[in-house]
Amino acid sequence: MIRSAIFFIVLVLLASAAWVWLTLTWSYSEGERAGYVQKLSHKGWLCKTWEGEVAMVTMPGAIPDRFEFSIRDDAVAAKINAMAGQRVVLIYEQHKFVPTNCFGETEYFVTDARAVGEQPVSTAPAVAPPLTPPAAIPAAPAK
Repeated sequence: MIRSAIFFIVLVLLASAAWVWLTLTWSYSEGERAGYVQKLSHKGWLCKTWEGEVAMVTMPGAIPDRFEFSIRDDAVAAKINAMAGQRVVLIYEQHKFVPTNCFGETEYFVTDARAVGEQPVSTAPAVAPPLTPPAAIPAAPAK
């Protein structure tokens, strides 16, 4: 009886750990949001995460939409803090069904950021296009 109870408890703990691992490593969606960082704070009693908010303005005078996000990496939070006052692009991953807010209060986890004027860094090698000779232009028929 005790043996089966211990086996059941271990099975539940392993299933819970597998669920947490799955929800934190598999992303439901990925994307970018641009706007002005309104708030960025390091909060939490036991598990501290960076929580922030971006105001996304579509046109001057319009009411901005808010995008709330979480950051688990201190280096990314420092990068966003360094761009304070600038319009930034946040690169994020959406993780659904994370079982606790110990990993972040939102389901949107920012993985990188850049200023709006910067070009995204490509991981593809830079290759020049092949040189092709210009096509011969046929002469117009004589009249």
